[in-house]
Amino acid sequence: MKWDRILAYGLVVVGIAYSSYSAVSYFQKINVVKEADSIQTNSTVSMVEAAAKSNGEPWVVFPSKDRPIKGEHFADLIIPQLNAQMPIIEGTHEDELAQGVGHYAGSVLPGEPDNAVLSGHRDTIFRKVGQLKKGDELRVKTNQGTFIYVINKTWITHADDRMVIVPHDKPTLTLTTCYPFYYVGPAPKRYIIQSTLRERIN
Repeated sequence: MKWDRILAYGLVVVGIAYSSYSAVSYFQKINVVKEADSIQTNSTVSMVEAAAKSNGEPWVVFPSKDRPIKGEHFADLIIPQLNAQMPIIEGTHEDELAQGVGHYAGSVLPGEPDNAVLSGHRDTIFRKVGQLKKGDELRVKTNQGTFIYVINKTWITHADDRMVIVPHDKPTLTLTTCYPFYYVGPAPKRYIIQSTLRERIN
């Protein structure tokens, strides 16, 4: 009987410790999102100023010295509609997604021609992206300038749909997260936001 009580107490302690760790981890992931208005960004530049600062094509090809390595924070995703700014980390494994938005390494970098794919957790960093709609802006701030994308499509698909990462003939930024947003356990679907590059601000 004594050992039964000890085992029961031990399980309670382990449960409390795990719950505390999960809660701390959750709030750490949420806290990587900052208010865009509280940070020096180009997100408030007027359309006239933006057009004046853009030179030639809106896209660039990042030089090899500026290409990120796994785990590196190399850019920021700014979502004016949500008043949010979040770090973009190279890689999409759990270590990278715990720090911010993960860049799928098999895709081009944001700001380059073709399809740049970013992923984030539905219950932390991307928990509000379901509010975005066609015509809203997504901005990516890099050392090559700030790239402004306009959302042209959102949809829901199954978890193993590889069409999300296919090449595009226009510079494209694709956001992907699990769906439904409020779901207990591994979500069975994916929520996709697709946008097209409109301009670059130096």
